[in-house]
Amino acid sequence: MSARLAIFQSAIILLSLLVAGCSSLLPRSKAVIESPWQNFQEAQQTFDKITPHQTTVNDLKHLKLDPESNPNITILNYSDVLRRFIPGGSITALDLDKGVLECILAKTACKGYEVDQRTMKRNRTGNFWADFLNFKRKVDVVGWRFNGVILVKENVVVYKLTGGQPIIHEIEESRNPLGPFQGFGESRLFNR
Repeated sequence: MSARLAIFQSAIILLSLLVAGCSSLLPRSKAVIESPWQNFQEAQQTFDKITPHQTTVNDLKHLKLDPESNPNITILNYSDVLRRFIPGGSITALDLDKGVLECILAKTACKGYEVDQRTMKRNRTGNFWADFLNFKRKVDVVGWRFNGVILVKENVVVYKLTGGQPIIHEIEESRNPLGPFQGFGESRLFNR
């Protein structure tokens, strides 16, 4: 009798899962790069506090723009700075910002910091069974991305530049009329 009771209880649990909000069973993911900022505006406000020819490397540390404590800051050497600001023969010294030119002329006495911060959340929405059986999948992607470059000569900032996307909102949708069998013919054909 206990085996029948266990089967009955399992059936009740399975039925309640089917009746309950199946969309809650869909996968969710979140890609967050460790950052001292919660959003684009906070990152921009930090960069707004930087004043070229006044802000020092020590000031950058207080603003949490230190590559030794913030894991998502890339240190740019002289060669990296050249590649970023003079990508080909089409740009001359007259085209460059005064701070960039000052950094390039200083050669190895100048370095750069590149900040790339982003947060992306991916939520699958829609019908659980259509998604699970691969008939229809809809993913709602939201987040933000901030990019910033700082050039430092002799421990003083000589240039800063910011950019990015304050709001990212994308919807990815895929439909497979054959569901789980959609790629079956191709995989059998190419995996011989």
